[in-house]
Amino acid sequence: MTRKIRIASGQGFWGDWLEAPARQVEGGPIDYLMMDYLAEVTMSIMQKQRSRDPALGYARDFVPLMEHILPDLVRKGIRVTSNAGGVNPRACADAVLDVARRHNLAGKVRIAIVTGDDVFDRLNSFERRGHSLANMDTGEPLAAVRDRVLSANVYLGAQPVVDALAAGANVVITGRVTDTGLTLGPMMHAFEWRGDDYDRLASGTVAGHIIECGAQCSGGNCLVGWERIPAMEEPGYPIIEAAEDGTFVVIKHEGTGGRVSVPSVTEQLVYEMGDPANYLTPDVIADFTTIRLRRAGKDRVRVTGVRGRAPTDLLKVSVSYFYGYKAVGTLVYAWPDAYKKAKRADRILRARLERLGLAFEEILTEFVGVDATHGRLAGPPSPDIPEVQLRVGVRAREREPVARFTREIAPLILNGPPSVTGFAGGRPKVEEIVAYWPALVAKSEIKSKVEILKA
Repeated sequence: MTRKIRIASGQGFWGDWLEAPARQVEGGPIDYLMMDYLAEVTMSIMQKQRSRDPALGYARDFVPLMEHILPDLVRKGIRVTSNAGGVNPRACADAVLDVARRHNLAGKVRIAIVTGDDVFDRLNSFERRGHSLANMDTGEPLAAVRDRVLSANVYLGAQPVVDALAAGANVVITGRVTDTGLTLGPMMHAFEWRGDDYDRLASGTVAGHIIECGAQCSGGNCLVGWERIPAMEEPGYPIIEAAEDGTFVVIKHEGTGGRVSVPSVTEQLVYEMGDPANYLTPDVIADFTTIRLRRAGKDRVRVTGVRGRAPTDLLKVSVSYFYGYKAVGTLVYAWPDAYKKAKRADRILRARLERLGLAFEEILTEFVGVDATHGRLAGPPSPDIPEVQLRVGVRAREREPVARFTREIAPLILNGPPSVTGFAGGRPKVEEIVAYWPALVAKSEIKSKVEILKA
């Protein structure tokens, strides 16, 4: 039985540093490469892409990455777990199979696709059987927005990833599997952990949470000592060096930039944490208050003591729905009296919009350089502030008011306060708003499926 494995983070979101996966594969020994692409809004974007083209709906960045690293993955025996499949795992897998064939890897690549998370076509059935899919924040039933729903995906846990690896897959492509499940799955498979070994499952979940955002735990976006973090032009992405007992060390390849430290790991731990004693996943409830971090050498942090409890009998459903329209416009005002000019321009714009009688749900103004980041805590601005960006956003249920706003902000360049600049690229664009609806559904309603495809 394997006693230690290394799971490397290659992507923390769709749009992350494209060089990271190759550097993880080439920089030193690893057993698994984990690549996380999905956020709540990502699923709706992918759903819209698939509605326009049935061949789309997945993280297209994944395919050129495979083009680059798949031969090395096969040669070194490195296995991949990724939720790059989005709302179309099969199309993603087919594209990777084409890559394998171009590299003459037929017979050497087994791709598993994990499905069962997409419940868009089952929503009416759920409602008929009494599952209201109430909004977890407001309590409203999904029926309130049912006619505007764009996508609906259940968060599957690590078990289908385990099943895919047990079936011999060297590339696992999933839809909406939890971020942590992409790391926990390899640990469960390699160490043969039982489904009720809650402390170890909790530890694997914490490991997944630490590396799910890529370099955010190895120096990126790190507040403590950020000026002294070395060579961030070439950051080392994190790697979990896991042991069978559930303990693990967070490391990175030697000779890479960034830093793995107790502060950097701690900052990632509190990211999107919620209740620290009840970090809920489909696999386990992890108690973050039991985590113990200790420096174990240069760029090495040991994690021990994690405790866990049995999971609930519910799964989270991520629903996206069409809400309305928005647009954001900006103008920059220069010294002298930059802030006064920006405030005056805002009053003029609002007065013109009010005179037109447009039905906006909200008009939001920010003065970037004054209060956009800290709000009232920023205090009074300096009278000598060199420049202020006026940023105005509007939201409405109908398109026409937002479109009219985009035509009203540009005239301020010539008929508003002086010294305006920074208006490039034409009018602001009207954008559709995709809203997020979190809900719960019984686990008994959901069945995941694993299918193996061969090059």
